[in-house]
Amino acid sequence: MRMKIIFIWIGVLFTVLVSCIAIYVWGWRTSAGGKYAEFILPDTQFPVERVVDGDTLVVLAGGHDVTIRLIGMDTPEVVDPRKPVQCFGPEASAKAKEIFGYGPVTIEKDPQKGDYEKYGRVLGYVHVPAAENPDFPDGLFYNQYMIEQGFAREYTYFNEPYKYQAEFKVAQKSAKKAKVGLWGACQQVT
Repeated sequence: MRMKIIFIWIGVLFTVLVSCIAIYVWGWRTSAGGKYAEFILPDTQFPVERVVDGDTLVVLAGGHDVTIRLIGMDTPEVVDPRKPVQCFGPEASAKAKEIFGYGPVTIEKDPQKGDYEKYGRVLGYVHVPAAENPDFPDGLFYNQYMIEQGFAREYTYFNEPYKYQAEFKVAQKSAKKAKVGLWGACQQVT
């Protein structure tokens, strides 16, 4: 009888443990942006809630904080606890905060990439409308701008093509040649 009770308790504890892990993982995915891609609609402006770093931001969409991972670009790390702050990372983050401090943005999805990346963040390109930023009266295609100005590298994930890949590669080549941003400031940039 005593062994039966022990096995029942072990089963109950195992069930509780598995449930807690499932709730934690599900909660992490949704807080990272998962399950909210349906709120990112074309030609809709979204307020920027915060800038995580130069290639990740959080917008308010459908009443939810939605984390957007920007396609085709990678800025030096400043918030990854597994890595030290990288050369030109603080500058890239500061530029993102400056640009996104003016107002709402539009998010463009890429049908070639799907809605989410491996961490559950929504994938997108970010456009700052002309009326929202006096420094860019014709509007701003943020992803390409950051590469052109040397705040980011062109980033192709596992050789998977994306919509603006050719344009971003040209922008990076130009930035490297001119040694702007990280291409001039960081010694070991490849």
